[in-house]
Amino acid sequence: MNKPSEKGGTIMAGHRKGGRKPTPNIIKFKTGNPGRRKLKEEPIPPAGDIPRPPVHLDTYGRKEWKRVVDGLYAMGVLNQIDQQTLAAYCGAYARWRHAEEELKKLAKGKGGDIAALVQKTIMGNWIQQPLIGISNRAAGDMVKYAGEFGLTPSARARLAVDPGKGKESKFSGLIGSQKHK
Repeated sequence: MNKPSEKGGTIMAGHRKGGRKPTPNIIKFKTGNPGRRKLKEEPIPPAGDIPRPPVHLDTYGRKEWKRVVDGLYAMGVLNQIDQQTLAAYCGAYARWRHAEEELKKLAKGKGGDIAALVQKTIMGNWIQQPLIGISNRAAGDMVKYAGEFGLTPSARARLAVDPGKGKESKFSGLIGSQKHK
C-alpha cells in the first residue's frame, strides 16, 4: 500500500525514500565536500573504546572481527554504535567460509568436482548445489557490509581513507622529515 508523502508524492510501502543513500558528513570532510553543499547537522556518535565482538559470533566470525576491527577504528569509521553492523559483516563472512569449506569437502569426496556444483534430487533431476547459493548470498552480504566500512578498494577510494594510517613510514627520520602532530 502506498502512503502520501509530506512533499506531495507517494511513498511505497516499506520504503522511506528512493535513490542514493545520504553520505555521512565525516565522509564528505574526508573527500573535501565535492558537492560544495552546506553540510547538515548530524549527531556525533560518542567516542569510545573499540567495540568487542558479540558472543553469538562463531570462531570464524570472531577471527574476522579481530582481523578488521583495529584498522576500522584507526580509519575513524567504527564506533560502539556500529557493533551490530560489523557483527552482521562478520556473520556473513563466517557463513561464506563454512559454505566454501563444505563445497571443498564435496569436491574431494566421492562425486569429485561435479558434486560441489550440482546435486541430484530424489526425482532424478540435477539442480545447482544449494551450498553455492548460500555461499553466493553470504559473499554478497559481505561485500554490502564491507562497503559500509570501507573494506573494499573502491569503498576506501570513496572514503578517502588510508588503511595504513598510524603506521610509521620507512622514510621517517630522513633529512627534512618531521612528524606532524
